[in-house]
Amino acid sequence: MNAMDRRVASPLSAQTSGVELKGVSKSFGAVDVIQGIDLSIGAGEFVVFVGPSGCGKSTLLRLIAGLEETSRGEILIGGRDVTDADPSDRGIAMVFQSYALYPHMTVAENMGFGLRMAHRPKKEVAAIVQAAAEILHLTPLLDRRPGQLSGGQRQRVAIGRAIVRDPKVFLFDEPLSNLDAELRVGMRIEIARLHKQLGNTMIYVTHDQTEAMTLADKIVVLRAGRIEQIGSPSNLYNDPDNLFVAGFIGSPKMNVLPASREGDSLVICGQRLPFPWPATSHKKEQLQFGIRPEHLRPTHNNEQGLTLSVDFTEFLGGATYIYGQVSPGISLVLQGNRGPAPAIGETITVTFDPTDARFFDSAGQRIRLGG
Repeated sequence: MNAMDRRVASPLSAQTSGVELKGVSKSFGAVDVIQGIDLSIGAGEFVVFVGPSGCGKSTLLRLIAGLEETSRGEILIGGRDVTDADPSDRGIAMVFQSYALYPHMTVAENMGFGLRMAHRPKKEVAAIVQAAAEILHLTPLLDRRPGQLSGGQRQRVAIGRAIVRDPKVFLFDEPLSNLDAELRVGMRIEIARLHKQLGNTMIYVTHDQTEAMTLADKIVVLRAGRIEQIGSPSNLYNDPDNLFVAGFIGSPKMNVLPASREGDSLVICGQRLPFPWPATSHKKEQLQFGIRPEHLRPTHNNEQGLTLSVDFTEFLGGATYIYGQVSPGISLVLQGNRGPAPAIGETITVTFDPTDARFFDSAGQRIRLGG
């Protein structure tokens, strides 16, 4: 029996709903934490809220959950206005950073606790818990207590407790932050598999852009309570709207260097390179030039390029990153090939495909050439 057959045959239904935010704001006293958010999340989408600490992503999730009251705006789940509804009436289930399991209860008892409190029949609770345990590979652990489980297993129990509520929308608030690096990778795979199997709408909060890139159908990048950009992982990585998104998405982040257009050349830190400017570009324009580390390559056959002095190299097994300075205080990082890395202090010259170049104005907003 495949995963889809198990889902249909189990006591868990496959209900799911979209989420819509209309002008949602939240203030704590005079401090505006969320500022007029408009956002539409389709039924069955996996959406990740990402941004630096203090950007408002967890507050926004708590507003959707009903754990915080909105100051202004509307929240709709499945087309129903739930702005003033209690959390229990919104059709959501939330998984927190803290597992919050009852240490004296078994895994099965922890997962079924909410159902028992709702006075569901014992046989029904047992069937629902068993179905969720099979989905999460927890069946052999149902009689254990939390103290006998690993961190990853405890997090799966917390997720199972959410699954048995059969929600329309799952909300995850940095659920992997307490796990070590290896367990985080494994749990990312588990959550992605879970979304594919259940098909529910999932909204996930993290400050880790790697989690965002690997899990999301759609990423919402937040800063200071506002949305900076919404898009697929590849869209945000390849086509950022501003320097904040360009720097936040990607590791190492995009290189950004002061530059200008002078005639048919691109001048970067005093180094002049030929560049195919569109006819509509100004003859001389101050710019910020962006390029991803993997889009830089060593020059060959007397190509013109950027010259830099190597500061150090970072060998990561599958990739080597070379850090250097184009001019004093202006750094550049490139992803090296599998050959020997240059020595510290060595001067190298690199170039790039013009289609991989990104340009931003003095305010950090994207300039799309020819657009």
